[in-house]
Amino acid sequence: MSDQSKPLRVLVVGCGNMGSSHATAYHNLEGFEICGIVSTGKSKEVLNEKLGGGYPLFSDFDKALATTQPDAVCISTYPDTHEEFAVKSFEAGCHVFIEKPVADSVAGAERVVAAAVKAGKKLVVGYILRHHPSWEKFVALSHEVGKPLVMRMNLNQQSDTSMWTLHRNLMKSLSPIVDCGVHYIDVMCQMTRSKPVQVYAIGARLTDEIPADNYNYGQLQIRFDDGSVGWYEAGWGPMVSETAFFVKDVFGPKGSVSIVAKEAGGEGKSSSIEAHTKTESIRVHHSDLDANEKFAKPDTWINLEDEPDHQELCNREQRYFLKSIRENIDLTDHMHDAVNSLRIAFACDESVRTGQVVVL
Repeated sequence: MSDQSKPLRVLVVGCGNMGSSHATAYHNLEGFEICGIVSTGKSKEVLNEKLGGGYPLFSDFDKALATTQPDAVCISTYPDTHEEFAVKSFEAGCHVFIEKPVADSVAGAERVVAAAVKAGKKLVVGYILRHHPSWEKFVALSHEVGKPLVMRMNLNQQSDTSMWTLHRNLMKSLSPIVDCGVHYIDVMCQMTRSKPVQVYAIGARLTDEIPADNYNYGQLQIRFDDGSVGWYEAGWGPMVSETAFFVKDVFGPKGSVSIVAKEAGGEGKSSSIEAHTKTESIRVHHSDLDANEKFAKPDTWINLEDEPDHQELCNREQRYFLKSIRENIDLTDHMHDAVNSLRIAFACDESVRTGQVVVL
């Protein structure tokens, strides 16, 4: 973009939870201007009204892209449309912000990255935890407990009403451990800074309301080159237990680091999007023992002051998107990491279906 002072004209595609949060960011942040809103259903009207009205509305993506000729496209639709919309956007000369996963297959994700590189445009993937100061701190502290690491993480969601509708729709194209797991696999890769070498996963289909070949509970295990291991579990649905649904924990030879979300991890919060990103405090435990083999140091509690809510995290993602365009940031590693975490998640899917360990 030649004129840095001109706002970036963005076409918003998909108006669900994430799409409307990103649109709100574009609406409120300097440097952006929404040039159109796209959805197949009524959600675009709801979003337009929430933002004060006046934005052009479209039901058809191709028509919207041709009519508005945006500088950038924000894609927050269901994953089975991600690849098509992203590639068309790059071919039209646009930058792209896309919600994870990049596509609904690894090959599709690679095609999206190739299209970005060919067009010479920016591709930013919605890895929201990378913009959360507490998660950045959690990852940084994990580098101080030695190697190998043991990483334990989950996010089980007991869902009904609109959240269960959302989960059912997501499961038409992805399993919970792929959709959510990419975030936590990405975190594990940042923690170990090591190559994942094999995965094993199990899954269970606890309802007939999802496709016969999918499952709404899954647990994956990853083994890394440096001896580190990690597990992640995710379950969606009205039958999911809210006991121990929020575990974020890493330990190594020198001790452990844990996210302790007293509020977000509390009763009846598992389906709250707002609660998922809350960390509240980090507990650091030291394994050093004194001459009597008692713990030499007390645990340290870090109470987190900069605790952005869900909307502020989306604002931060979009500021990064704008910065990457205006400052021409090299996003090679960012794109590689997004494809890599998806490759690992799909390997977990394969393991669930075959019952075999998958070597990466």
